[in-house]
Amino acid sequence: MKCILCKQGETHPGKVTVTLRRGETTVLIKGVPAEVCDNCDEYYLSDTVTGQVLELGEDAVKKGAEVEILRFAA
Repeated sequence: MKCILCKQGETHPGKVTVTLRRGETTVLIKGVPAEVCDNCDEYYLSDTVTGQVLELGEDAVKKGAEVEILRFAA
């Protein structure tokens, strides 16, 4: 698909690192499957992957983590 942000590049399947922040908690999730723009590196997550990523972030907040680094597992 054409990148919505830069309007120049095309997206292709890839893996990204997603950073989530809430309050005092920062969560890095590596290896997240996404569609990545070949021009500006903007990425787009599917609805399913977005739900999984948000769930991982919520779990870290509930545990009281300050910084958590995770590897995405589908």
